Amino acid sequence: MREPTITEKSVRSAKKTVKKSYTRQLWIDIRKDWDLYLALIPGIAFLLLFKYTPMYGIIIAFKDFNIFEGMSASPWVGWKHFEKLISSASFLQVFQNTLLISVYKIVFLFPLPIIIAILLNELKHIAFKRSVQTVIYLPHFLSWVIVSGLFIDLLSTNGGIVNKMIVALGGEPIRFFLDSHIFRSVLVASAGWKDLGWNTIIYLAALAGIDPGLYESAKMDGANRWKQIVHITLPGLLPIILLMFILRLGYVLEAGTEQVLVMYNPSVYNVADVIGTYVYRIGLGEQDYSFSTAVGVFESVVAFILIISGNSLSRKFFGRGIW
Repeated sequence: MREPTITEKSVRSAKKTVKKSYTRQLWIDIRKDWDLYLALIPGIAFLLLFKYTPMYGIIIAFKDFNIFEGMSASPWVGWKHFEKLISSASFLQVFQNTLLISVYKIVFLFPLPIIIAILLNELKHIAFKRSVQTVIYLPHFLSWVIVSGLFIDLLSTNGGIVNKMIVALGGEPIRFFLDSHIFRSVLVASAGWKDLGWNTIIYLAALAGIDPGLYESAKMDGANRWKQIVHITLPGLLPIILLMFILRLGYVLEAGTEQVLVMYNPSVYNVADVIGTYVYRIGLGEQDYSFSTAVGVFESVVAFILIISGNSLSRKFFGRGIW
C-alpha cells in the first residue's frame, strides 16, 4: 500500500485543523448566545416533524399501495407508476396546462410588483402612498374561497356587474368561467389582484435599503428621474428580483393549485386541470395513492432541478444567486 506523501499529509492535517477550529467556534457561539439557539428548537422540530418525516411516504410511489396492508406490506413495483405517468395522455395535457398557466403568471404578473413598487417609491405624498399600499395588499389576506366567490359574482352571466356593463355597451354576455378560451385569463387576473400588493411590499422594503446619497449624487450629475431609476433603482433591486425569480421557478409546476381547485369546473378541465388538481382527483377521487404520489414526486424533482438551474444561471450571468 502506497505511503501518503508529505503534501497529502499536510492537506489532511489542514482539514482536521479547520474542522476542529469550526467545531470549537460553534460551541463558543452556542455558549455565548444559548438563548437564541434555544429559540431555534421549536422551528427545527416543526421542520423535522412536518417536512422531513413525511418524506418516508415517497416509497408509496414505488409500490402498489394498499391502504389495508400499509406501506411496509404493500408490494414493490419499481418504476411502474412513473412509466404510466410518462405514457399517460391525460397527464401530458395536465402538464401542458400547468406550464402554460405558470408561464402566463410569470410573464404578466412577475414584473408588475416591481413596476408598482418603483412608482410608489416615487410618490412624495406619504399619506397617499401608505393608503395605496394598504389597499393593494389587503386582498392577500383573503382566502381563495372568498376571492373565488367575489370573481364569480363580478363575472357571472346572471347579474354580474362586468357582464351588465358589456350588455349596456351593446355586447353579448361572456361566460368567463365556462369558456376555455378565457378561463386562463381569469386565473391570471385574479392571482394578480390577490398577490400583487404583497409582492410589491417586498420590493418596497428592498428600495428602502438603497442609499439615498446615490440619488443625490445622480441629481448633482444632472441625471433625471428616469436615469436614476435605470442606473440606481433597478440595480439596487436586482438581488431581490433574482431571489424572487429563482424561488418562483420552484413553483412552476404548482401553478396555483388552491386557486384552480376552487375556481375551475368540468367545462374548462381541458385548459385548467393542473398537476395539483390532477393529484387531488386521482389520489382522493379514484384512491390511486401510488400513482398520485408518483406525480407529486415528479413535480418535486422538476422543481428542485429548476431552482438549481436558475441559481446556476443567475451566478453565471449576474454573479449572484441564493447560495
